[in-house]
Amino acid sequence: MKVILLDNIKGVGKKDEVINASDGYARNFLFPKKLALEANKENLAKLQAKQSAKQFKKDTEKEEAKKMAEQLKNITLAIAVKAGENGKIFGGITAKEIAENLKEKEKMEIDKKKIILEETIKTLGVTNVTIKLFEGVIGTLKVEVVSK
Repeated sequence: MKVILLDNIKGVGKKDEVINASDGYARNFLFPKKLALEANKENLAKLQAKQSAKQFKKDTEKEEAKKMAEQLKNITLAIAVKAGENGKIFGGITAKEIAENLKEKEKMEIDKKKIILEETIKTLGVTNVTIKLFEGVIGTLKVEVVSK
């Protein structure tokens, strides 16, 4: 019997997957626990509509991420910090500080977890920072650290 899974089931399949299950397993376990639906025309049509809507949303988000990556390419974010005479700064510039400055100065809201820094920025000057905006879309931002 073909069924549509409504939840991830270990060893059976993932949510929204159409699988072949034995009649007894489907009727006695999957259906009573509301883990699956019978794969008839109506339910398959609903699944198809749900998947196409999900794909449309994903495509839209990817396009927005590409536009944001283009905007980031042209931005040089200046951050003023206290520094010693040899160009070393006290503390360091973290992903959180970069995200806050982007929101404040450029009105762009980017989650700090998406900003990829190998280590905090500890010197004055311009540093290229990589930002993972979406699956397969990566933007680059120039961060200029200047002394106060």
